[in-house]
Amino acid sequence: MLDDIRKVLYHESTLLSRLDELAHQITEDYQGKDLTVIAILNGSFIFMADLLRRIPLPLQVDCWSVSSYHGTKSSGQVNFRQTQLADVRGRHVLILDDILDSGVTLAAIRERLAAESGALTLKSCVLLRKTIDQPRSINADYVGFEIPNEFVVGYGLDYNERYRNLPFIGILTQAAIARE
Repeated sequence: MLDDIRKVLYHESTLLSRLDELAHQITEDYQGKDLTVIAILNGSFIFMADLLRRIPLPLQVDCWSVSSYHGTKSSGQVNFRQTQLADVRGRHVLILDDILDSGVTLAAIRERLAAESGALTLKSCVLLRKTIDQPRSINADYVGFEIPNEFVVGYGLDYNERYRNLPFIGILTQAAIARE
């Protein structure tokens, strides 16, 4: 599996150090507020666990299963796998996602929450943001790292459901992508 990695972008220690910084900022911003965190599965589960353990606030957590990827490309279609939203009326909502690239998934989630939830505020936090022009002009309020337009895996991010368990963020080799 490690032979499939062309380059490591961020080692585990770098990831965890940045999560300390993000958690501090989020803690300050939500001090004294009713916060619900909605994590987007499956890609954000490791990011969510490591980040939330660093936020010493009472909060609620919900997980949504949302997908828009097939292989290494966004399909442009967002599929919500659950029919019922968490009750976040009168609460502040922070959406956690693994990566912001095309903006399609995050925009669809924000639109659905804005239309149906009754949340006081909606903000988003992504571990990674690709430095590309996004078809949907959307920004995340909290960003872990800016990355080049490369297909990355590890720390929860996958390629065809593989590589999620790597403790770092790495770029796949073209041979690994072609094999799938």
